[in-house]
Amino acid sequence: MADDKGRRAITAVVADDHPAVLEAVAEFLTLSGVEVVGRARDGEEALERILERKPRIALVDVRMPGLGGIELARRLQRQAPDTAVLLYTGYGDQALLTEALDAGVAGFVLKEAPMDDLVRAVESVAAGSTYVDPVLAGTLAFSAAGGTTPKLTQRERDVLRLLADGLSNEEIGKRLFISAETVRTHVRKAMEKLDADTRTQAVARALREHLIA
Repeated sequence: MADDKGRRAITAVVADDHPAVLEAVAEFLTLSGVEVVGRARDGEEALERILERKPRIALVDVRMPGLGGIELARRLQRQAPDTAVLLYTGYGDQALLTEALDAGVAGFVLKEAPMDDLVRAVESVAAGSTYVDPVLAGTLAFSAAGGTTPKLTQRERDVLRLLADGLSNEEIGKRLFISAETVRTHVRKAMEKLDADTRTQAVARALREHLIA
């Protein structure tokens, strides 16, 4: 599909687990000339749509049921390298942004940003550039300057967050669809990164460093 100037339209799949946000974003992008070729309400559905439609851009929420935006980006690097991932997020902490960059994310837009900024981000990333929401630029600059905040994976953060809620290894495993042994592995790695002797210390430091909320 081409626009009224004969240019090929940017194709995009939009994924967000909040139906109202999903519809609003998809409609605005469409009105702005972006061809929305798929919509998804969770990460697994997003992966399926992206592999099927092969869009130029995947605009995905950082936290979705089952498969979050960062893990989705990792899979797409292997399975759909021509699709650039733009992370649409309400979270701006350093560890998450650094992990997302490591996963191959091409840009970040905060959910409270004006819709025009979102369109600008999509166009920028589609052109092969990287887009960072101005509000997040300072956080990434701190990271690049060698901030000392420990870097946890998204799964390690998820496990610690559920530990903070008082869940057992077995309960966490059921919630995240992984084995209790895998939960223990994530906890052990998180403890090492956080220089913690106990699970409780790990959770406390993660909370103090704003790695989990």
